[in-house]
Amino acid sequence: MKAIVYTTYGPPDVLQLTEIERPTPKDNEVLIQVRAASVNPLDWHYMRGAPYIVRTDTGLRKPKNQRLGVDLAGRVEAVGSSVTQFQPGDEVFGSRQGAFAQYVCTQGKALVRKPENLTFEQAAAIPVAGCTALQGLRDKGQIQPGQNVLINGAAGGVGTFAVQIAKAFGAEVTAVCSTRNLDMVRSIGADHVIDYTREDFTRGGRRYDLLFDCVGNHSLFACRRVLSPTGTCVMVGGSSDGRWIGPLAGWLKALALSRFVSQNLVWFLASTNNEDLIILKELIEAGKVTPVIDRCYSLHEVPEAIGYLEGGHARGKVVITVE
Repeated sequence: MKAIVYTTYGPPDVLQLTEIERPTPKDNEVLIQVRAASVNPLDWHYMRGAPYIVRTDTGLRKPKNQRLGVDLAGRVEAVGSSVTQFQPGDEVFGSRQGAFAQYVCTQGKALVRKPENLTFEQAAAIPVAGCTALQGLRDKGQIQPGQNVLINGAAGGVGTFAVQIAKAFGAEVTAVCSTRNLDMVRSIGADHVIDYTREDFTRGGRRYDLLFDCVGNHSLFACRRVLSPTGTCVMVGGSSDGRWIGPLAGWLKALALSRFVSQNLVWFLASTNNEDLIILKELIEAGKVTPVIDRCYSLHEVPEAIGYLEGGHARGKVVITVE
């Protein structure tokens, strides 16, 4: 089978489309024929081995796991003898490392049946971005109906899910994005929009119960100005500047600042799991959430897809269609 493989850290051209052995499922595993996968910032951090702190997980000098990709959607090809929840032919979506390939094996800990009203490409866009938005708003932000919620970076992969999920929870949503994305974020449910090329939301007069920050392009003190006295700032993204800790600087700043302010400041990384994937599936089947896709690439174009996402201007998700 064909898969994207990399043996050294670096720019997108270190990624190679290579023939490797097709996996065989163990007794507790499912073999999936991948029909689509999506790209996440985690992929280019792993590809570059940057910030350096990621190498404590991926390998100090070279990648220990030479496969990239996490989000996928496809069809069950075969199941192990102890698997009962899936059978060959089932259409599924979820997460498994090494998703940029024609086949993967997984134990199904983050795998559920695909919504019938979605394409494979749309389903592959869901897992990491959808779970990040859901867990950030529900678990870290403690979102409540009627709250004023601001989404900074509303046009990105996580942001487009966050706008729709916040509306599904009954919040009044203000979306921050660039001029070219204003109509798009309105179309997915934003009540108010702020064009960051013309207005700095941290200097406006409105206050918010919850700031969901997918970008991290303002200081924590600036973000604090737009929060209500008991408001919460949830940071799921941050500047990638800095070779050593990069986005983790946001977490360290939040930890230090939280001792001196009344507002709740949270930085977190999401984890995909069956329970939350099922919730996202139900929201999608109810018509409350629809994945937003910017561009689709083929498997051999994964380097270009990651390079495009790394540029920071994707609208919604970047998806890989697997032949």
